[in-house]
Amino acid sequence: MSSPDSNATHISGRTLSLFDLILIGCGATFGSGWLFAASPVATMAGPGAMIGWLCGGIIALLLGLIYSELAAALPLTGGVARYPYLSHGSFLGFMVGTVTIIAFSSIVSIELVAARQYACTWFPFLGAPGGGPSAVGWLVQFLVLCAIYWLNTSNAKSFAWVNNIVTVLKFLVPALVIIVLSRSFSLAPFHVPLANGHMADGIMAALSTGGIMFSFLGLTSIVSAAGEVRNPQKNVPAALCLSVGFVTLVYIALQAIFMGNLPHTLLQDGWHGVREQFPLPFHDITVLAGAIWLARLVLFDACLSPMGTANVYLSSTCRVMQAWLLETGLKRDTTCQKVALRLSFGLCVFWTLPFPSWSSLVGIVSTTIVMSYAFAPVILASFRQTIPELRRPFRLRYLAVLGPLTFVLSSFIILWAGWTTVAWLLSAQIVIGIVYVLATQAGRRTMAGDHGRSLWIFAYYIGMIGFSWLDRDLSMETLRNIPLLVAFLLFLWGIYAWGVSSGRRPASHEHAETFAFTSPSVH
Repeated sequence: MSSPDSNATHISGRTLSLFDLILIGCGATFGSGWLFAASPVATMAGPGAMIGWLCGGIIALLLGLIYSELAAALPLTGGVARYPYLSHGSFLGFMVGTVTIIAFSSIVSIELVAARQYACTWFPFLGAPGGGPSAVGWLVQFLVLCAIYWLNTSNAKSFAWVNNIVTVLKFLVPALVIIVLSRSFSLAPFHVPLANGHMADGIMAALSTGGIMFSFLGLTSIVSAAGEVRNPQKNVPAALCLSVGFVTLVYIALQAIFMGNLPHTLLQDGWHGVREQFPLPFHDITVLAGAIWLARLVLFDACLSPMGTANVYLSSTCRVMQAWLLETGLKRDTTCQKVALRLSFGLCVFWTLPFPSWSSLVGIVSTTIVMSYAFAPVILASFRQTIPELRRPFRLRYLAVLGPLTFVLSSFIILWAGWTTVAWLLSAQIVIGIVYVLATQAGRRTMAGDHGRSLWIFAYYIGMIGFSWLDRDLSMETLRNIPLLVAFLLFLWGIYAWGVSSGRRPASHEHAETFAFTSPSVH
């Protein structure tokens, strides 16, 4: 039996290098976030905005390190959807795979929405009142999505070549913005306090709903491609860490430059007017600075960056969809890849229909994908217990501390998304889970004991809905009320321990083509 990576299913048909992988990570991470997030983050966090970006980078790095061990030990195509199947069985695999597919496909759409909103500056007929697309605007989004779909069905070398060029180009404009606006940079805005005086509250709100965590959501694109990487044991962890570190520095620099160029007259009454005055932050601030040529470049990049990210995420959605189809048994023949790409395309089209603007999507999308990330520490800790002999080229130190910490931080991000978002998303997850259990019980397609190992997931969803209701006015009661904070932390610790202890050891014949833990190559 061969090592896991040698038998991985290749979607791209091409072995990816470390450079390719870093560009995939940066390309997926650096999309519409830099174009829109600076204004809401400044409004919410004020002088603490850079702290918010640093916190977002740290959380993303912790998640990246956890995925590094998983991806290095098990470099599977679509791995983010396959690890939960291997660690806990079909139910967790189905739930995580489903929410990941929803999140990834919706990110493709939100990036196209972002590009269209910026393009409305040149072509107003693309937009409708309220920020939504006109009929022509939606048609343009659809045609662009068709072009991206075609690129993902074309030669794999063409896909990587286009992605590499687009990723390099779309970092040039932010670099020019930083250089040009640094000449008029002032520290005066950083002395303006928030109106309510609660900077910590603003930072937390900015992490969940201001666009910070949304801007860091590209790291699993690297994990999804782990089965197609040259020397994955070395390159996957390196690509994750380098991508997150580099993008964090760029985001902090852009936020500082934006705020340092805000006119003092605008801030006389505080930060609340920044979002309304600068809906297209870096286009508007460069126009205010008199750099019209740079504003035009920003508009050009505003179309290029989101479309580049959409391109990467459609590919990642296809990988996860293919893994999900294989693991659920819905599709196992040679047409699985084509079916996965077509289903991914259909979902992306669907997500362009009901949502009008970038700001209306970002909170929901951020929460959805963090929900799938939150289970990664549980999966990794479970593997440590159930398969201790698995070869781990990259082994995360201090998992006993970093695992629960990452789970807690991810849960706080979900909590701070707000009562409406949390109640809607997690209730939908509960309904989907119940339907799946009933359907699989009737069809007898699940392994014995899988459903029993899934009770902690329902307990987590129900508990998060309850704590979100207690924090429904976003006054951060879970931090200010010590008994409530202790109760929330104890709840999360209990769920984490329950989830880890619910893991299973796959049988030697299970997933033999990818999960060769009994072979000499992994001892």
